[in-house]
Amino acid sequence: MSAFFVAGISIALFIEFLLVSKKHKSDADLVLAAWMFVILLHLFLFFIWFTGVAYDYPFLLGVEHPLPLLHGVFLFLYVSFVTGRLPGKRKLLLLHFLPAGLMYAYLASFFILPVEQKVWVYRNQGAGYEVFMVIRLYAVSCSGVFYVIWSALLLRKHTNAIRDRFSNLEKVSLQWLRILTYGLGVIWCLVLFGNETLIFTGVVVFVFLIGFFGVRQGEIFAHGPPPSADMEPREKYQKSGLSEEALWELHVKLKHLMTEEALYKQSDLSIDVLAEKLDVHPNYLSQVINQKEGKHFFDFVNSYRIDEFKRLIAMQKNRQFTLLAMAYDCGFSSKTSFNRSFKKATGQTPSQYAAALPQPQV
Repeated sequence: MSAFFVAGISIALFIEFLLVSKKHKSDADLVLAAWMFVILLHLFLFFIWFTGVAYDYPFLLGVEHPLPLLHGVFLFLYVSFVTGRLPGKRKLLLLHFLPAGLMYAYLASFFILPVEQKVWVYRNQGAGYEVFMVIRLYAVSCSGVFYVIWSALLLRKHTNAIRDRFSNLEKVSLQWLRILTYGLGVIWCLVLFGNETLIFTGVVVFVFLIGFFGVRQGEIFAHGPPPSADMEPREKYQKSGLSEEALWELHVKLKHLMTEEALYKQSDLSIDVLAEKLDVHPNYLSQVINQKEGKHFFDFVNSYRIDEFKRLIAMQKNRQFTLLAMAYDCGFSSKTSFNRSFKKATGQTPSQYAAALPQPQV
């Protein structure tokens, strides 16, 4: 088991190196680098306890107690930066570190105790600090639940927001981060049972996954996230500067551009690309699609792809190709996305639709 934790520490150290040395680091990368350092420190402190050598490093005794209060904060900050959903005043984000800071301030008197006395406190299950340990347990538990739920809600809003910006959701859905958020919630549940070996086993797995995906995660919204997708279109765009006439004019230009240039065939088409071609801000274009089409950008683009697929499959000469090959030609990027979008729009799977078409006469 020791080898497993050594592997976890080594991977965390390697990921930290990759993040620190990464060129053109985003704010999310900086948050992840800081979080990975905290995870690395926490894993190391557990490891020296697990191997029974903690008392050889008395200056580290007590350092581990406030660390669990930081993981939820860093999860929330990372999700906020990746999804672009940060509060207007970033300085207020420092307040999230206040509980951990207060805990370290309280422990200052413990840190300056003679080594023998510090060791005695530990060997006697925190004698003299019983109230502190109870408060810590509740604080850690509440912090974990609070930040996991908050992060999950941000990711849910993100899921709605990307449908207004992208026609291919696979690379921007942050499904991996959603899984890790729930995974961190499971780890916090384990905290309540007090099985540290199981807890830190989960942490090592967590490190593997967040390192693999997090280092590669780029910025998603180049122009900031769109207006909240949870609102009704009328409420969402109350402060829009577009007049009704301008809305109609932009709608006509959009339809013409999509039809004449067949931009929907670009699998990675985003609203930023389309807005640049129309020389308009992405939020205005999103407003036009939401209000005039009654759709998200994702569904709007896929409706063209589905119509194109129907046109292609209706032609006898194309029957020699697979359904997926034609779907790719129409702009779909995966079988899953194609099947889901097609069934949502037609009520049939692509195979059912193809089977119902008239067969060529022999």
